[in-house]
Amino acid sequence: MENVDYSLYFIMGSMNVDNPFSILEDALKGGITCFQFREKGRNALVGNEKKAFAQSCQRLCAQYGVPFIVNDDVDLAIEIDADGVHVGQDDACATEVRKKIGPTKLLGVSVHSVEEARMAIEAGANYVGMGPVYATPSKADAKPVAGTSMIQHVANLYPDLPIVGIGGIATHNLGPVIQAGATGVSVISAIASAKDAEMATADLKGAFLQWKTQKSTVQG
Repeated sequence: MENVDYSLYFIMGSMNVDNPFSILEDALKGGITCFQFREKGRNALVGNEKKAFAQSCQRLCAQYGVPFIVNDDVDLAIEIDADGVHVGQDDACATEVRKKIGPTKLLGVSVHSVEEARMAIEAGANYVGMGPVYATPSKADAKPVAGTSMIQHVANLYPDLPIVGIGGIATHNLGPVIQAGATGVSVISAIASAKDAEMATADLKGAFLQWKTQKSTVQG
């Protein structure tokens, strides 16, 4: 897939919300540009239930023309013909994942250093996720808060590499992430925990565009 818009990247599994399909559809209506299906951890669906849930989410994303990316489960992604796979440093080897999914699918890799970013590029990653930028309640296994300095460092070294900031990002604090050089922001709770997911998504998108425009104006 080419010319993918990573600006507002939503991650969700059935564990994050009570009514996942409703939340996902509201997020799609609100303007998310990528969706990552992350069904792992405590109380996560498995087997045929996980596959059926994934395919339902996939169909919703297809209706809105939004890429559907599977977290970690390469076999599932291949089986249902997902648009891509995202892996962390503790998941499958990115180089092996690229071989399995082929050259045309999206490959995202979570990185935390320049070296990991370089290795992700060599493995054929289309984009990297970097964080946690801020403290986050959404992942029990989250690494220590990293801030935005490493995003800035990697963005300066690899200006053509799309970087998606993740971790505790919300409307009020996404500005520094964009200023540091991130291509987009990834959220879980900012949408999943909102009273109105569609409005929360639209607000995030508006804030992103405002900061992106401001950054472009300053650079110009």
